[in-house]
Amino acid sequence: MGDSRATKTPGDFLHLIDHIIYYPRAQMDPAEDRSHAKRQDHHINMLGFLADSEYRIPRRCPCGGRLINEVRGIENHDTLPGKRFFTCINYEADGFHYRQPWVIGMQEELERLTQRVEEAEQVIMGIPKLTKQIETLEEQVKFLTDQVYELTVQIANLENVCFD
Repeated sequence: MGDSRATKTPGDFLHLIDHIIYYPRAQMDPAEDRSHAKRQDHHINMLGFLADSEYRIPRRCPCGGRLINEVRGIENHDTLPGKRFFTCINYEADGFHYRQPWVIGMQEELERLTQRVEEAEQVIMGIPKLTKQIETLEEQVKFLTDQVYELTVQIANLENVCFD
């Protein structure tokens, strides 16, 4: 009829939850607790770094491993045999290694290169305008050089008149 472990009031139930959640932590060594927190922070930071770095065609895995071009074979009983991946040679499914589908990497690289081509096109389209501005400036420099020469001659003539 009665289970000795059954809680009788909601307060007893909450006390039991607090005991389960906080009891092991209360006995943990403070130095070990700091070490554990640092490991967790490092783990979370590494996952963030990995997520932020998964754009374009990867060159190396964040673990330092070499990337290989993996092609999924028919023997894997996959619905997409022949699907390609950029995969870390040390790949494990722990979230710290690359295994990026080839199509996504190529699409991102294509978008980046397309943007660079569009920027280069804008520069090329501006070349005639810049050429015209350079020609105008060269004409102005020639005009100003001629005026400086004329002023220099006038100054020399005035010096001759004043000192003679």
